[in-house]
Parts: sequence; C-alpha cells; structure tokens
Amino acid sequence: MQRSFDVLFIQEPPWSVIWSIPSSINKEDKELVGVPNYPNWTIFLRNFFLVNNLPRIIIYINVRLSSFLFSLWKDIFNYRDISCVFFFNCSLPYFLINIYSDSSQMALKYLKNTKVNIGNVLIMTGDFNIRNNSWDLLFLYYSVYKDILIEVADSLHLELSRYTE
Repeated sequence: MQRSFDVLFIQEPPWSVIWSIPSSINKEDKELVGVPNYPNWTIFLRNFFLVNNLPRIIIYINVRLSSFLFSLWKDIFNYRDISCVFFFNCSLPYFLINIYSDSSQMALKYLKNTKVNIGNVLIMTGDFNIRNNSWDLLFLYYSVYKDILIEVADSLHLELSRYTE
C-alpha cells in the first residue's frame, strides 16, 4: 500500500556536515551542519547557534500546501524541543505542534508550566518518551508523566489518538 503525506513531523533528525567553509582567519575549515533538504519540501525548525544545542525536532511541509502560508511561531513556546507551525484558513489560525521530550521530560514539564491560550490546535505529536500501560498494553507499569501529558493535551483541547494499521 502506497501512502503520501504532506506534513512530516521528525524527532531526532539526522544532523550532518553539509559543507566545509574555508576561513580566512583559521587554518581549519568551519563546518556547516544541517539536515536533509528537499526541493518539494519546506523545512521548519528553530534557529540554533551551538552544535551541541541542535533542535531535536523538524517539521517538513510539502510545497504544494504553500498557499496556506505556513509559518513557524516561536513566541508561543520558546523552547528548543517544541515547534509550533501555524497557518490561516478562512481567517482562522490553526496550529501544528511537534515535540521531543527527553528522558527527563524537560519539554513536557515546560509545556505544563507554560500557560498558553491558543485554540485550533489540529495536532500535537512527538516523541514523549513515556511508556505507560494506557497505550502500551504489554507494559505493566504506570507513569506519572502520562498524567502530565494528558493535562497538557486537555489544556489544548486535544485527545489521545491511537494509530492502528
């Protein structure tokens, strides 16, 4: 079965050296680091300045949707591992949120402590690093972070969706 997608949410993207940039000051070249770039896709990611602080999330949106004028909104969630892209449709803003929460649940804790008043969140997806018996029936334990995730989702008027093939 072949599927096509117009929006891709990537967690832990493959950063690599794209090009070595010659320096007039230093004998060693400076390395330009980036992610795969494709002509039919627009990349949305937060700016970064340090190689050890690269974003762990990226959103790719197919250029055929460019008439919606997608934009990365950095003011709502000012956090390295949360990207919020919005667009307007019939004069209403809609939001797509991509999250990477590490093993310490830093992004999830940030979301819990950041009160936002936005509506029309279509999807919040990501790698939350939460194993829980509510969505993994083979996992026998309960995680307190599950409650935080549900609280954050409720505050954005979202519900848990389980993907089944």
